Amino acid sequence: MNLPPDQPPPAKLKLTPEERRARQADRLTTIRLRMAIGHELNARSITTPAAIGEALGMPAAEATSLLTRRQWREGDVARLKAAAARLGLQVPPMAGVEVHLRPD
Repeated sequence: MNLPPDQPPPAKLKLTPEERRARQADRLTTIRLRMAIGHELNARSITTPAAIGEALGMPAAEATSLLTRRQWREGDVARLKAAAARLGLQVPPMAGVEVHLRPD
């Protein structure tokens, strides 16, 4: 996106410390769920995108994207929890884990 030289770039949205902690906790939960789902799929020898999509109850491209994306997106935790439940996985909560954020 090229802006004219006389216009400053749009301001970056700042998250509150609580929002940052919540997002970091979501990231950690997402990683744990992706790993647990991946291990379960491997244990069941489910490796093709079509089979993964069928096992998770969603289109193959959507399932593959959900399990491999690196960027955090709103709703990923809920979708991963639903996928884990569909596979019969019980991922325990992260009790006693503190999230430490670097000051900006």
